[in-house]
Amino acid sequence: MCVTLHLRAETKPLEARAALTPTTVRKLIAKGFKIYVEDSPQSIFDINEYKQAGAIIVPAGSWISAPRDRIIIGLKEMPEEDKFPLVHEHIQFAHCYKDQAGWKDVLTRFINGNGTLYDLEFLENDQGRRVAAFGFYAGFAGAALGLVDWAFKQTHSDNEELTGVTPYPNENALIKDVKADLNKAYKKGAKKPTVLIIGAKGRCGSGAIELAQKVGIPDENIIKWDMAETARGGPFKEIAQADVFINCIYLSKPIPPFINYDLLNRKERRLRTVVDVSADTTNPHNPIPIYDIATVFNKPTVTVPTKVGPKLSVISIDHLPSLLPREASEFFAHDLLPSLEELPNRHISPVWVKAEKLFDRHCARVYRSSKL
Repeated sequence: MCVTLHLRAETKPLEARAALTPTTVRKLIAKGFKIYVEDSPQSIFDINEYKQAGAIIVPAGSWISAPRDRIIIGLKEMPEEDKFPLVHEHIQFAHCYKDQAGWKDVLTRFINGNGTLYDLEFLENDQGRRVAAFGFYAGFAGAALGLVDWAFKQTHSDNEELTGVTPYPNENALIKDVKADLNKAYKKGAKKPTVLIIGAKGRCGSGAIELAQKVGIPDENIIKWDMAETARGGPFKEIAQADVFINCIYLSKPIPPFINYDLLNRKERRLRTVVDVSADTTNPHNPIPIYDIATVFNKPTVTVPTKVGPKLSVISIDHLPSLLPREASEFFAHDLLPSLEELPNRHISPVWVKAEKLFDRHCARVYRSSKL
């Protein structure tokens, strides 16, 4: 059975990643897939790369009127202002299964159009492990921005905010810039920062650790916490004593907060930058309840209103891997490819069957809530 995939152009500002890369397009076409790719002005991949890989190039936004038998694949959520029913099968991150703000509205569009959502965050194998994730590069990019913000605070007044950033062409260019910023801070007399990472054993945490090491943070300054260290339950005073705190956990159930204003409003606090890579900003159980907005690349930080101590900022960008869009996309698409190859048999393939059942379960929640 031939499967037709339609790669939609991303609309989230500064989202340069892609769910399908020219590399994976070429491999899928060799397996008998038919693939349409929308011409995207913000993708890191030139449209000619897709054309050379064998894709059929179509205008941005053409997925809306595409035949219903096409499976629409993308990464980030669609614009909130769009309300029209969704009639296709969609593969994407929808951010609507953990009671995020607007989750009912997202699912209602699928219900009204009789469409289907296969949420990329919840594609799992038989062992319950995600088949593909951007975690490594989310942690890598988050740590980079966290250290850049910390260095910025050493060389600028508290009245100034970290300026916007744009995607990098490759990892080496990012590392070079982070090192340069850190060296400016060291020349001003700053000591190498202490970085506390929670979720250090996961994909995201390993990315944060690797970035810190590559830019010269000594191993003794990288504090690696995971479930054993947080088992006692927060808040944790150790966070307030680090210079940079990076949250890399996957929030699957309510937990006590990691940090609170009592710990932040103490004169001995050293913490200057929090990077919430998990970015559960609108989740009612967000373990970092000291901010309430998602930040973006052109305004990466939000100030925490503390009463004493040095200025404290949070970075809560929910698409951090876009800082390294080419490498992150290739990494993700490589891991996703085996599951995509199973799409012709998606009605019996465990990965896709589980994803559809999960979608149905959450749609049922929408029905129940509407009857209350």
